[in-house]
Amino acid sequence: MSLICQKAISRLFSTTVCVAGRERLSWYFLPRIARRGWQRNLVPRSVLHLQHRPEMEPDSDEKQKTELLATLENFKWLGNKTPCFPLNGNKKISTKLLLKKTSQASERITFASLYLGTGNHENEIVKTIESTLKKTSDSGNLKVRILLDATRGSRGAQTNSRTMLLPLVQSYSQQCSVHFYHTPALRGLLKKILPERWNEIVGLQHMKIYIFDDSLLISGANLSHDYFTNRQDRYIVMEDCKELVDFFDELVETVCQFSFDLSENNCLNLNSAFPHHPFESNWHEFTEEAKRRIDNLFEKQLKANASSSIFQWPNPCAYDTWIFPFVQMGQLNIYMDNILTREILENVPVNAELCLATGYFNLTQDYMDSLLETSQPNIHILMAHPLANGFFGARGFAGGIPSGYTLLAYQFYRRVIDRALEARIRLWEYQRQNWTFHAKGLWISFNREDPRPCLTLVGSPNFGYRSVYRDLEAQLAIVTINSSLRDQLHRERKNLFQRGDLVSGTTFDHPDRKIPLWVRFVIKVFRRFF
Repeated sequence: MSLICQKAISRLFSTTVCVAGRERLSWYFLPRIARRGWQRNLVPRSVLHLQHRPEMEPDSDEKQKTELLATLENFKWLGNKTPCFPLNGNKKISTKLLLKKTSQASERITFASLYLGTGNHENEIVKTIESTLKKTSDSGNLKVRILLDATRGSRGAQTNSRTMLLPLVQSYSQQCSVHFYHTPALRGLLKKILPERWNEIVGLQHMKIYIFDDSLLISGANLSHDYFTNRQDRYIVMEDCKELVDFFDELVETVCQFSFDLSENNCLNLNSAFPHHPFESNWHEFTEEAKRRIDNLFEKQLKANASSSIFQWPNPCAYDTWIFPFVQMGQLNIYMDNILTREILENVPVNAELCLATGYFNLTQDYMDSLLETSQPNIHILMAHPLANGFFGARGFAGGIPSGYTLLAYQFYRRVIDRALEARIRLWEYQRQNWTFHAKGLWISFNREDPRPCLTLVGSPNFGYRSVYRDLEAQLAIVTINSSLRDQLHRERKNLFQRGDLVSGTTFDHPDRKIPLWVRFVIKVFRRFF
């Protein structure tokens, strides 16, 4: 694999951080620069001394695990509502990604993303897939499946995701298939009149799943230039976990069943195995059949879990980490992620610490009600500063989007103040020069004397209206008592929040925070599209 491709993949999935002239791999995208102000406000002052605490004795460690398991009983219900995949955190969850994952794959490469960019980095990734296919063409064992969004992947008349991947389909049609999901909501007159970019607000394929043989990488990052260079995001890799990877591979394959296939002449043809067209057939018939296939996948896995003793949770004798997949496909009437995330928010113990990050602050009414009315722990919400918003500086209507998010954040902040919750719920704004913020997720620490998270959500949802009602989303709930993994989650969370500035009563008074009148007018309607 060429040096350019290695740099591209490493920047996307495991930022290389330079320290005193040396390089080291990190599982997050942020240099480790401490900011004491955040640390003081996030955890009690007494907890600060635990950063350099000595290693716990084995007996103490076992005692703590027992106490954690008792607390985690609050989330045992997850195993009844979505499949559970137990792992050993020390052996199965990796904080590093080998740069040659693609070139070393021998059985399967499966990508699901919003789109593939058209720059040099993305071109090198395509070339690496091509060389891997060529290397295995005699045996034909390697299968490549790529799922993108039809509208976003077709943007650009001359060069787009389709043209980037077309050579793979033309040269390796027996081993490689490329698919494009098209939302059923974009149809009729709406499809005819909405131009490029605007047609993407209706609904998208937004899952970010990357599979190499029996390793799974799940993220919020797309395969494009910004994510290779200066866009903050999250990811986690699970290696040698065949059952979990098989499930996600089948999830992507199921979505491909009701998506378009890219042909060798650059046409999109509906999969012949699916009886309903996304925008020409009856909307209800399409969504019902698509929903049925996704539901069947989850029901099949739940039955497999129930019939196997190894999937019982918790089972601390054999495992210390449990993975729960969530999906959200609002336009197909699948609301699993939304429902389960709300239940998590509302079941966090009162003495816990809950941290939430979103690149686009646009919480649904349900999420706001859960945080303001039901949830009891200390809550910290990290969002993008207007300068770190991906739409900052855009021309036309898109240029007003950062102001729209600022207005929504201000309105939520006022609700916090009106309810006298500012001591329990705090907002933070991520800002880093020349970087944009796209990280999303959730961390829960159950014991204030030990700030290391025991539960995290990682994946593509932004906790906003788009994620709940318009896009196809996927993420993982990871529940763990593994000390090493908890350390890593703690470092990841801290390094994200350390670049956050606390929102106060004066934050929104700055002249550069003035909201244009037209933004105030349209946000009531358009907040459901962002």
